[in-house]
Amino acid sequence: MYLSSLQPAEGSVKTRKRIGRGTGSGRGGTSTRGHKGAKSRSGYSQKSGFEGGQMPLQRRVPKFGFKNINRVEYKAINLDILQSLIESSEVTVLNFDFFKANGLVSKNDRVKILGRGEITKGVEVHAHAFSKTATESIEKAGGKTVAL
Repeated sequence: MYLSSLQPAEGSVKTRKRIGRGTGSGRGGTSTRGHKGAKSRSGYSQKSGFEGGQMPLQRRVPKFGFKNINRVEYKAINLDILQSLIESSEVTVLNFDFFKANGLVSKNDRVKILGRGEITKGVEVHAHAFSKTATESIEKAGGKTVAL
């Protein structure tokens, strides 16, 4: 077997349709485009969503709601999760790097500590935001909250 003798399997390659090469080819004249109308002309392109003049779906459906461009998304971490982290690693300062190392947040996340659960050990917690109940629980346990 040689490279020069290689050829595709029988029936696997089709010859392309040669359009507009005279009437004898069977595809001359209108070149399979039919007669007249926009679709027969060169340069025609249908707008996306065009439904033949019928009112298109994106205009039939009513608009509602809005996206607040000033919204700040927080990654919520509850006190019960903090408690399990404290028990497993025996740390006194819980900061962003610690949360990231434990897979709770990504590098661009903002952290908010929420009040579900209880904390028993006094620790220093660094986060972007705290709920009232979370702050009370942390301080009652002898800890401290530091806003980033």
